[in-house]
Amino acid sequence: MKNWNEQEIRGDFPIFGRSGPLIYLDNAATAQRPACVLEAERSFYENCNANPLRGLYELGMDATQRYENARKTVCRFLNAACPEEIIFTRNTTEALNLVAYSYALSKLRPGDEILVSIMEHHSNLLPWQMAAKRTGAVLKFLECEKDGTLTPECIRQAVTARTRLVAVAHISNVFGRVNPVREITELAHRQGAVVVVDAAQSAPHIPIDVQALDADFLAFSGHKLMAPMGIGVLYGKKELLEAMPPFLTGGEMIERVSRRDAVYAPLPHKFEAGTVNAAGAAALEAAIRYLEKIGWERLKQREDELTVQAFEGMKQIPGVRILGSADGTQHSGILTFTVDGVHPHDVASILDADHIAVRAGHHCAQPLMDYLGVSSTARASIAFYNTENEIQAFLHSLRQVRRKMGYGE
Repeated sequence: MKNWNEQEIRGDFPIFGRSGPLIYLDNAATAQRPACVLEAERSFYENCNANPLRGLYELGMDATQRYENARKTVCRFLNAACPEEIIFTRNTTEALNLVAYSYALSKLRPGDEILVSIMEHHSNLLPWQMAAKRTGAVLKFLECEKDGTLTPECIRQAVTARTRLVAVAHISNVFGRVNPVREITELAHRQGAVVVVDAAQSAPHIPIDVQALDADFLAFSGHKLMAPMGIGVLYGKKELLEAMPPFLTGGEMIERVSRRDAVYAPLPHKFEAGTVNAAGAAALEAAIRYLEKIGWERLKQREDELTVQAFEGMKQIPGVRILGSADGTQHSGILTFTVDGVHPHDVASILDADHIAVRAGHHCAQPLMDYLGVSSTARASIAFYNTENEIQAFLHSLRQVRRKMGYGE
């Protein structure tokens, strides 16, 4: 890739300066942090450490300002209509549970249908299982093709007059495929249903425009976006959030409390009970600005190049089978695979001996694994800070897996 300064990019990430080799290919689980993000979190604690939204003194107001500035940046990042539509949470999981408890439990009725794609991470499945059991709603699955495609015909057949909520990943954490969220929202809204989008895998890799997608709710985690662990975001349309009861109750999410009743604070604070992760929010803002400085087009081009390089190399290795599309550009940095005769845990251990970090297991997507007829898989996931030499090292190590397990190949 022209005009890509690999050394400069790598230099932004302190972990790559650690002693000992590291080829990190587990970016779909969590990303590494650039120095500017680490500095933003430290700066909050060093320069304006006070409880936001509470102290009416200079330090407290500085903390509040940083926290709310981060909200405005996330609002712009998602192209939300206003900052009040941005709720800070701990992660994607908490954000999706917020919707399940505050929206679904109060809106769903017996016989209503919840439609969930078969490829969902457990975080975007278990809350809807809970909601169905508690409300009498029916949980249905939107099936995909074996390569991960959600076809227009399949979507049209699955969304019915009884559909009241649709939950779908923007990008699958197994296939890496970008799902047709806009088409899904159009069909769901015609039936009066709301759409909940899990953007945990898409937020680090592609621009997100919630108004263009017309998503009703959308969630992502900061730690996959190079921000600290423990900060996440829920976007929700303002009219929906205003009508929802709070998920958690306690400090700072109230206007007034009497002995027997309370008046809740307006958006967004109604959903942010207790002391908030203001330092994490400030670091999330720094992560967003860092990615924007690189540029989404350059970032995606780099990741696509590395993904295709790995994809094409893996196809040449006997016994390696890649899940999903036959087009490497459709994998969004995610290459989930099996090796004939070798358990994924052994694959990961052999690669780890060569200082290569990949994920092995069911990737919190057991219904999809069952659907595909596999119990577990290995997964290499790529970020823009990876290098061509690292991909070649991964391919070299992967070629040795079957031989090291006693096979002749």
